[in-house]
Amino acid sequence: MFQALRKWLLSLPQTAGFASPAHLRRGAAAEKQAERFLKKQGLRIIARNYKTPGRGGGEIDLIAQDGDTLVFVEVRQRSRQDYGGAAASVGRTKQKHLRFAAQRYLQSLSTLPPCRFDVLAVDGEQIEWLRAAFD
Repeated sequence: MFQALRKWLLSLPQTAGFASPAHLRRGAAAEKQAERFLKKQGLRIIARNYKTPGRGGGEIDLIAQDGDTLVFVEVRQRSRQDYGGAAASVGRTKQKHLRFAAQRYLQSLSTLPPCRFDVLAVDGEQIEWLRAAFD
């Protein structure tokens, strides 16, 4: 439901009386930038904003195919380097939610491919791709 609301908010014109929050617009733009980057690197995007049903789950920004490997991608956007920048913002709790969401996604597959978790850190105009950022 949140994804549908977010999508609707992002589709509203800026003059609609209440524009979508700036951080949501920046986050959506960073995800699109990350998707274009990964496609240029030869990955095939399989899913966007995969969200587990129910409470306590998580969301995976992008799921991609890199050869035979399934890649779960977290896109982090920070406009400033305070607190370590985008890459440093993927802490243990976020990793736990990503692992949970990935397990739920993998349950829908008939065979389990090799997998990895990548982080695409979008710091301003710079993109840093951290392959196999965590287990």
